[in-house]
Amino acid sequence: GSGYSSGSSLQGNAVSPSAPAAVFQTGMVGYPEALTDPSYKSQILVLTYPLIGNYGVPRDEPDQYGLSRWFESSKIHVSALIVGECSQIPSHWSSVRSLDHWLKEQNIPGLEGVDTRALTKRIREKGTLLGRLVMDGAQERNLPFEDPNKRHLVQEVSVKEPRVFNPGGSVRITAVDCGLKYNQIRCLCQRGAAVTVVPWDHPLDSAEFDGLFISNGPGDPLSCSKTIANLRRLLAEPQPKPVFGICLGHQLLALAIGAQTYKMKYGNRGHNQPCIHEASQRCFITSQNHGFAVEPGSLPPGWAVLFTNANDHSNEGLVHHTQPFFSVQFHPEHRAGPTDLVGLFDIFLETVLREGLAYKEPPADGDVARPRKVLILGSGGLSIGQAGEFDYSGSQAIKALKEENIQTVLINPNIATVQTSKGLADKVYFLPLTPEYVTQVIKNERPDGILLTFGGQTALNCGVALTQGGVLARYRVRVLGTPMASIEMTEDRKVFVEKMEEIDEHVAPSEAASSLEQAQAAASRLGYPVLVRSAYALGGLGSGFANSREELTTLVSQAFAHTSQVLVDKSLKGWKEIEYEVVRDAYDNCITVCNMENLDPLGIHTGESIVVAPSQTLNDREYNMLRHTAIKVVRHLGIVGECNIQYALNPESEQYYIIEVNARLSRSSALASKATGYPLAYVAAKLALGIPLPVLRNSVTNSTTANFEPSLDYCVVKIPRWDLSKFLRVSTKIGSSMKSVGEVMAIGRNFEEAFQKALRMVDENCVGFDHTVKPASDVQELETPTDKRIFVLAAALRAGYPIERLYELTKIDRWFLHKMKNITDHAVQLESYREGQSSMPPDVLKKAKQLGFSDKQVALAVLSTELAVRKMRHDLKILPVVKQIDTVAAEWPAQTNYLYLTYNGTEHDLAFREPHVMVIGSGVYRIGSSVEFDWCAVGCIRELRKMGFKTIMVNYNPETVSTDYDMCDRLYFDEISFEVVMDIYELESPEGVILSMGGQLPNNIAMALHRQQCRILGTSPEAIDSAENRFKFSRLLDTIGISQPLWKELSDMEVRGGDAAPSVGYPCVVRPSYVLSGAAMNVAYSDSDLEKFLCSAVAVSKEQPVVISKFIQEIDVDAVACDGAVVAIAISEHVENAGVHSGDATLVTPPQDITPKTLERIQAIVHAIGQELLVTGPFNLQLIAKDDQLKVIECNVRVSRSFPFVSKTLGVDMVALATQVIMGEEVESVGLMTGTGIVGVKVPQFSFSRLAGADVVLGVEMTSTGEVACFGENRCEAYLKAMLSTGFKIPKKNILLTIGSYKVRAGQGRGTCSETLDARFKSSRWMAATQRRIQNANMQQPKAAGDEAGCS
Repeated sequence: GSGYSSGSSLQGNAVSPSAPAAVFQTGMVGYPEALTDPSYKSQILVLTYPLIGNYGVPRDEPDQYGLSRWFESSKIHVSALIVGECSQIPSHWSSVRSLDHWLKEQNIPGLEGVDTRALTKRIREKGTLLGRLVMDGAQERNLPFEDPNKRHLVQEVSVKEPRVFNPGGSVRITAVDCGLKYNQIRCLCQRGAAVTVVPWDHPLDSAEFDGLFISNGPGDPLSCSKTIANLRRLLAEPQPKPVFGICLGHQLLALAIGAQTYKMKYGNRGHNQPCIHEASQRCFITSQNHGFAVEPGSLPPGWAVLFTNANDHSNEGLVHHTQPFFSVQFHPEHRAGPTDLVGLFDIFLETVLREGLAYKEPPADGDVARPRKVLILGSGGLSIGQAGEFDYSGSQAIKALKEENIQTVLINPNIATVQTSKGLADKVYFLPLTPEYVTQVIKNERPDGILLTFGGQTALNCGVALTQGGVLARYRVRVLGTPMASIEMTEDRKVFVEKMEEIDEHVAPSEAASSLEQAQAAASRLGYPVLVRSAYALGGLGSGFANSREELTTLVSQAFAHTSQVLVDKSLKGWKEIEYEVVRDAYDNCITVCNMENLDPLGIHTGESIVVAPSQTLNDREYNMLRHTAIKVVRHLGIVGECNIQYALNPESEQYYIIEVNARLSRSSALASKATGYPLAYVAAKLALGIPLPVLRNSVTNSTTANFEPSLDYCVVKIPRWDLSKFLRVSTKIGSSMKSVGEVMAIGRNFEEAFQKALRMVDENCVGFDHTVKPASDVQELETPTDKRIFVLAAALRAGYPIERLYELTKIDRWFLHKMKNITDHAVQLESYREGQSSMPPDVLKKAKQLGFSDKQVALAVLSTELAVRKMRHDLKILPVVKQIDTVAAEWPAQTNYLYLTYNGTEHDLAFREPHVMVIGSGVYRIGSSVEFDWCAVGCIRELRKMGFKTIMVNYNPETVSTDYDMCDRLYFDEISFEVVMDIYELESPEGVILSMGGQLPNNIAMALHRQQCRILGTSPEAIDSAENRFKFSRLLDTIGISQPLWKELSDMEVRGGDAAPSVGYPCVVRPSYVLSGAAMNVAYSDSDLEKFLCSAVAVSKEQPVVISKFIQEIDVDAVACDGAVVAIAISEHVENAGVHSGDATLVTPPQDITPKTLERIQAIVHAIGQELLVTGPFNLQLIAKDDQLKVIECNVRVSRSFPFVSKTLGVDMVALATQVIMGEEVESVGLMTGTGIVGVKVPQFSFSRLAGADVVLGVEMTSTGEVACFGENRCEAYLKAMLSTGFKIPKKNILLTIGSYKVRAGQGRGTCSETLDARFKSSRWMAATQRRIQNANMQQPKAAGDEAGCS
């Protein structure tokens, strides 16, 4: 039966040798080429990549030589095709029919809905299996059997008559057809040969040709005895003609000279087989398709091995020492796959093998001695466009250097990161990343190497300044990895364009301008619309589209505030945006690790786009054309290590432009590392030391080389998170400038599953691809994208907008739109089972789970509850399976612990034998929950491992160190929601779950988990609830007699009734319960303010009540307790008045202005609350002080943002302490921590410059995106360094400090800008000191004080 039947009616029948063999192929593109490859004759082909048929099947049209342009032979040769999912509605400019349709035409059966990963593992373990497809209901014994072993497969696929191609060619080549692929003929014709294709057993006469080519083909080489005899005769002639064999041709040549061949267990089939050229030890990525191999030990004298497989060390090529004979096992010309060695055809035609494969000398500095001490520049405070991913890449680099026994020195003022912790770098300087400070450190430490590519744009710009200032040369510091010249080529637009023209590649038409007039002239030459961007900027800072001269003028004048040069580009809005991550070593080995496709078209910055990896809508020609270009460009620029290249691809043709190359690790490279499991930053650091890529191992399989391109058998979706609602008056439009504060990555075996998971990860209140979030009427939002556009799309699909109309509006590829439509269509189907008219069939629920619906989403559709759906799912045995990410699509066994859950599969990839401890991570970075919580989670895992526990991490944020697979024993890269955590809990049955290390998100699911009898380690969920719920907490404070600010709780009714604030008095704070970082918190100064704010507070937190309270000066206390007995307390004071959120406030620790009497009182309060809540583990209190009176604002039973800051300043790792307490270890009480004599000041990092229209006023909602901290002997010095670290420029001339009493400022209703020093610090003593310091800001010699050195 042709066409697809779903289900598992695939039966492995290894008993009767009568059925075709099942083989697997790991390429991610190129199914039309693979299916027409004669080497697959009569084999059942299993494709490991689950989403097949996305770009349809092209029209069969001839090229200039009369060969089929798109296919490799005249028909499909496989006997059956097995895939995970076959795309019903393909989308591509070249497509004329779907894959399904094409298989039906050619009468080839296909099977979808199979767990192809499980099947691949079976073939890998048992060897090539014989199999057959049985239609449901057919009687097995009635099926006719055919035995492929009795058939002569080569004879079946070979031509019957000789045929000539390109008859006018200058040299005569005879090609023996044993199953020839058209591209082999094409490669010979393109190089000027006249090719005569002859049948496999044609008698060969050397007078008729100048060279002999032997093709690939199916089956055992021993069956071609006639060909072998003919060859043997030719090779023995006195003046033999050149011979070149490929694949089967290589095996035939080996047999003709008397060597042996053998059958492999499951063969090598795929596009990423690494082959090492024996003479030069360079490694090339090749395409292969074979099940037999040559035994290299059996070669007769005079012959040598030409290539060897870097993974299984099988033979990949032969060459004769003196005669012009050579052959290769791989396909240098392969259609479907890379053609990195297609030059072998040139060598064949020149018949001078030796020069052609000459070894390219490594660059002169390849053999320089290894450095002993390396300086690494970090990225400073987290800001929009430069976030946690650089903590991840820096940590990886330090890890790589330590393995090579090299001393590491890190400069990074960001206190919250993992890389600045004890136990990573040998020395950490918490100093601003400015050339002056870095020079001081170089002078002090005298490193002999420096890494600039691991700290984002900040580090890169600093490195450029140090090079140009001659500092690196003066102190003899070598830039490791990509040379400075290459970095400057990629950063300076004009040079870059020239460099690209040298190798005939094209950059989008663009001009650089250094004045407004030049910019206007450039725009009129290019034609509007144009894109304006500033040079040397990160995340598209200060860029935008201009449709007219007026818009251009405003954009350009804004850009010149930051930079001296702007770039005006022709707009390619609406083109596909594609990215490749490329790795190259100092010996010119070069691979592409991951390619990614942006779901949003060009015109939206890649950091703002939804990104899918691997690309879904590119065919083999496009994929490998862009791959080839990427490698060509990276070689030409001389990059060593890792870089990323972005393209614009015309959706209607093969035309493309290079947008840019980043010669450093970027946000995309953190994503690519997590999406493929290939640790890019780690490898880049090793390559920077001059280690060759083929020598490095793939750290996931531990058996294969790192010089390979990962093949994925899943789909990854990245979605950014914006927090635009936190800013007043900010524009919600997204475009070429980056505004997102974090991102998530979801993994699934189909697009819908990964896409819906990702939408829920971005915002835990979102149930998935939901049509109720936004109305469909906002067509405006579809054309000009905003942060909520995807939900407008959901509403539009639900309202029945046709796909074509949506494509016109959004320019999102139709393939993605059809996939989204699948989701909305299924949601409609689910809703038809409401009110219990008919019960839902199991298949419908199963399909919903496979399309990525959550239990809650299903419950909303059928008007039920999440727990009811969960129970139904359990009863029907619809449960998720755990799959590994192993970088090789199950081709090799992997020891990996990098896992995800999916409903598109039938078996787990691993067993659950021993109990672990589960730690829940912090989820997506957002304003108020960022790298600090990642530091806590990593610290917790590390401590647990030290204590001998096995650990499980659950997190989905690709920029973090906690999602690095070697941090824990098992990493579940999946949602942090009640449903998923519970699913993992039920599979793993761990010793317990630790919720207190990931910030607010895990705390929110505490009660739900607790009700399902889930073992929560640490403080009990009831206590968490007592602290989170304002009302319960207030009652608790009253019972133990601790005062609190006046407050009043309002439910929905009262808010509407307008009976609000008078009893509290103005000004007052409005806040909803159960929120993080003050979402929807506001300060109200009058009745009208109050009414407005109350409405928004109720909107944020529908089920929870709203609270109104008074505020004054604030104190932050971080503590750890054991069964209510407090073991450690750290106090930090806020510099600003209360009413500025603690995440935005400047913190000082140890406190400088608190009287001993107050300190005692604070300790008493902390002890009392700890005791009352029976806290076990970390907790954090916020107090307000006024004239020695203390009131408690709130208590969080979890780590807070200031944990890393107090731990590092005061020298006690509070997270390690808390972990020991949670696991029930005895710990010694530390008491109140007073520190080691240094003062730390933590200053927030703001990103207002990125957010057009945002109001730069601080209030109770948190608006900072990151923070930096510096140390000094007193707070003035520490504060100055910290301000410099946030990029604050010290004014050279007049400084205006406004001084006014607190009441005056409150009366205006507006604080002055965050840079104004605060009123409380303005005693004259302070001012005099600060001004003095600002004047002599030329620093003195730094003093290194031990490990965590702070320079003064």
